[in-house]
Amino acid sequence: MSSFFREVLWQRLRRNRMAMAGAAIVLTMFLLALLASVIGRDPGAIDIAHRLQPPGFDYPFGTDDLGRDVFVRILYGARISLLVGFVAVGIATFSGILLGALAGYYGRWIDSLIMRFVDIMLCFPAFFLILAVIAFLKPSIWNIMIIIGLTSWMGVARLVRAEFLSLRERDFVLAAQAIGAKDARIIFRHILPNAISPVLVSATLGVAGAILTESALSFLGIGVQPPTPSWGNMLIAGKQTLGTAWWLSVFPGMAILITVLGYNLLGEGIRDAMDPRIKD
Repeated sequence: MSSFFREVLWQRLRRNRMAMAGAAIVLTMFLLALLASVIGRDPGAIDIAHRLQPPGFDYPFGTDDLGRDVFVRILYGARISLLVGFVAVGIATFSGILLGALAGYYGRWIDSLIMRFVDIMLCFPAFFLILAVIAFLKPSIWNIMIIIGLTSWMGVARLVRAEFLSLRERDFVLAAQAIGAKDARIIFRHILPNAISPVLVSATLGVAGAILTESALSFLGIGVQPPTPSWGNMLIAGKQTLGTAWWLSVFPGMAILITVLGYNLLGEGIRDAMDPRIKD
């Protein structure tokens, strides 16, 4: 993207209040995750004498049934959620860009082969496919990130393919081919920068989806395993005491809600800013 386009994009994005609210939420969560070890206690510190303490001055979000600080565990859980979101989306985006670019640029049998594979992958419900794969693997954060990434690239591939089909006939591409530029240079140097806009939107929204998926897997007990704090396994732990210790479920649930909302608002704002049909 040219510097002029980036400047225009930033100006339009800055005027979108919902997008700025989403960006503020995302930045706040990111900073809290980075500063968790500085502003909090040990997330695994057990203090039976202070078990199931309600929210107060010493424990802003209360304590769990082992006396662990819920606020500190939510901060460390933010690290897990953001790590899963970024790594999984990075895997999905890389895979989608590579396959979508090959399909859109070369067309013919390569396009048919890749898109039929995409169609097959889309036939399986993503969450149940993840469950099936995890059933044969040891539950761990790295397995979860890889599996989520490898089962969520299809949308990116279709977006990139559509952009490449439109851009490969443009004059600047034909000129690059005429002077003998190699296919790899044309794909990654000339076409891809002009096709990255929808990918950026998809990646932003994909982080929210990956966080929800990880939380759901941890809630079911096949995601991040205790004692490592995760918003999902904190929710399932709080389920047992929902009637007497509401804070064990409410605060992790609010963390998931606010974080996902922030990424969705930011993604929608980026999409509006990049859409030339929407007037300022």
